[in-house]
Amino acid sequence: MFHKIVAVHALADYQLCVVFSEGMAKICDIKPLFIKWPAFRALEDDIKLFYSVKVDKNGYGIVWNDDLDLSCNELFENGTTKEQ
Repeated sequence: MFHKIVAVHALADYQLCVVFSEGMAKICDIKPLFIKWPAFRALEDDIKLFYSVKVDKNGYGIVWNDDLDLSCNELFENGTTKEQ
């Protein structure tokens, strides 16, 4: 099952608030990706790039540019549920 994304908001300290079509919001910490996937260090080096995040056109992930993206399921599984 895909957890489609309807919105994403960049937060301080390299965190994202990802809102899913079910109405649930999750906070996702991107910092561990700087070590896991070296390409993500570009976000650490360029804060403007980090804040340029957007939902892909079908809601199945988020994108920064042609090289950096994350899937909706990865964000759903690894995010922390945000209290309403």
